[in-house]
Amino acid sequence: MTATGKSDLALDLAEALGGEVVNADAMQLYRGMDVGTAKLPVAERRGVPHHQLDVLDVTEEARVAAYQRAAREDLAAVAARGHRPLLVGGSGLYVRAALDHLEFPGTDPQVRAELERRAETEGRRALHDELARLDPGAAARIDPRNARRVIRALEVIAVTGRPFSAALPEHVYAVPAVQLAIDVPRPELDGRIARRAAAMMAGGLVEETEALLSRGLAEGVTARRAVGYVQAMDVLASRRSREEATEDITVATRQLARRQEKWFRRDPRIHWLAPGPRADVLAAALRTLGP
Repeated sequence: MTATGKSDLALDLAEALGGEVVNADAMQLYRGMDVGTAKLPVAERRGVPHHQLDVLDVTEEARVAAYQRAAREDLAAVAARGHRPLLVGGSGLYVRAALDHLEFPGTDPQVRAELERRAETEGRRALHDELARLDPGAAARIDPRNARRVIRALEVIAVTGRPFSAALPEHVYAVPAVQLAIDVPRPELDGRIARRAAAMMAGGLVEETEALLSRGLAEGVTARRAVGYVQAMDVLASRRSREEATEDITVATRQLARRQEKWFRRDPRIHWLAPGPRADVLAAALRTLGP
């Protein structure tokens, strides 16, 4: 999950096991979105190969079905080289897409466009209320503020005539794995998030966003909604001060972390590791992974 120290653990495991990292953070797929996604600079990757980073332009839509194909190819290629594949990231659906039996119903551009129009005119809550009437199970699992997932659920219902919840998978691996997460207590995690938001703002987030706007960020379907970049665009448009934006990023990231935790807590296969000194966390992870 966000700000738990998973990147450091992944590098430690890669060095210990001869591994390579496959990214499962949807926003780190984008070229140029570095500061705001806490993407590890190449110089800090300790020579460990990383895959599924910087594969999309900010104008492209991130599609989980396309990611599933590409990530599974990378995982298989790493294993074929005799290395340990390490899937690392906090985008829960992308993790499950890479690992689990998960199929993606087709899309209908006209249906999608009409739902997006309605989201703009009627609001996200109205669409979520409609989803609750059509598919209560899906509505219970989708945050009303997540307009993209609400729209996708309604699109699937319209295209297939079946509940979207019927397409949600059981916890069954297509790619066998051992899943680890670091269980950072909420007060400590909140402090880490606040410090990271401040570091991003001081580290060039606004300037990075300005450069990305020249490459079409504002027209991007997925990238322009990323936490951090939304607030930085407000700074550039003089709608918020840097201090206000930093606070907004902190709040939005904490909300994201809560949603991630809720998602991953539902998966009984995950082994939760206690936080602590890096050597201790690594030792606990290696014990869990076994020989």
